[in-house]
This record gives sequence, C-alpha cells and structure tokens, in this order.
Amino acid sequence: MSDATTSFEFDAELPEINVAILVCPGYMPVDIIGIHTIFGTAPGANVQLVWKSLDEVVGYPNFPTRPTMTFADCPADLDILWTGAVSPEIFDDEETLDFLADRGSRARWVGGNCGGTLLLGAAGLLQGYRATSNFQQKHLLPHFGAIPTDGNVVIDRNRITAGPLTGSVEAGLRLAQHFYGDEVAREMELQAEYAPEPLFGVGRPDLAGPELTQRALDHGSAMAQPYVDAIERAAKRLSAVAV
Repeated sequence: MSDATTSFEFDAELPEINVAILVCPGYMPVDIIGIHTIFGTAPGANVQLVWKSLDEVVGYPNFPTRPTMTFADCPADLDILWTGAVSPEIFDDEETLDFLADRGSRARWVGGNCGGTLLLGAAGLLQGYRATSNFQQKHLLPHFGAIPTDGNVVIDRNRITAGPLTGSVEAGLRLAQHFYGDEVAREMELQAEYAPEPLFGVGRPDLAGPELTQRALDHGSAMAQPYVDAIERAAKRLSAVAV
C-alpha cells in the first residue's frame, strides 16, 4: 500500500485500487513509467511490478528492475492490469500469457502501450476490441482479432491501449479520471507537469510524412522482424486454442 510520505495529498479521499504492471527480461521501462508514477503517488493505490519471481530483470535498454510481486501472489481481481512492450521471447512464454489471460479476464481495466498491446492480444484479451499500438506494429493487431484504431489512446469498453512513448502517461491520466474524477486527474496532470512540447513535431507518421516514415521503418526493420515472427506464432497458437 502506498505510504503517506511518498504520496500526494488530495482534497478528496481516493478509493483503494490494485494495479499490476508486468515487468520481465527485455521489457520497455518507458511504457510503464507514466502509469506507475501516476498511481504509485496516489494514496490508497497498491501498485505492484509483477513477474514470475522476485529476481532482478533487466529492461531494455539496460534498465535493471526488481519485481515486487510474483504471478502466484498477484491478486485474482485487479482494478488495472498493464503491460508495455516486451522482448519477442515473451510472446512464446505460456506462463506469462496464461497469467495475463487469467487476470485480464477479471480485471476492471486491461491496458497496454506500444508492443504491450500486441502481448494482450496474444493472451486473447483483444478479440473484437478496438485498439492501437506503435505505428510500426499496429497493422499486426488483426492477427489477434483486434480492430486497429487511430489515436494516442484508444478506449473500448474496459480495454485501454496506447501507441506513443507518452502513452503510459496519457492512459494513466485517463484511468485516474475514471477512478478519481476530473479534478483529481487534472491535479495529477499538473503535479506531473505533463505538457509535451516536441522538438520537431514529427512524432506520428501523418506528421512526419511518407519519406521520413519509410526511413524510420527501414532503419527499424531488423529489430522489428523478430517481433513479427513471434506475433505470428502467438496468433497461430491462440487460433488453435480457440478451435
């Protein structure tokens, strides 16, 4: 439970909520740090970094992280289940996919950012839902029965997904609005001093234009291919299970 010395104070009494955020070898810290900060500084929020064990994992790039709760000890009924992008190997990890499928089937909100959205899909949690991801991978969402949708943050029923690097902050604020109301979420936005001013204003393909977008895709293709292969394998497994 959050400690009063590490939480902000608010005029309203905030409800207690349980938040589980996946960490694992090769996970992307930038995809979880926003939501972790927003709820980690909220009184009454129990925020846990979950993995198979409490052994240190190393995020990408080179970000040592200590999980705070194991899959086995994670509450069965969560208020928020969240994952960011992970390494391709996790798409083949049945224990992780089973954990996400189980907790996600009951969680009040299920969310992911960037490649984490695809991982939710691999766990069978996006079938028939509108969702988004980073522009390099959004076209892969239909492999899992999801409906690719434009937008920094996309909400469909109790699924919340985001694409950009800032998506964890933006989705976190939307979830704070849901649980705590407008005024508290507004103050959280201010406390975080969240007012992005991009240097070049080319942070989306429609802003960057076709030439820069294609160059970025080309330069990232070697890194992207293992994800494509892993996602295709995960989609085949999910389809076989569904039959």
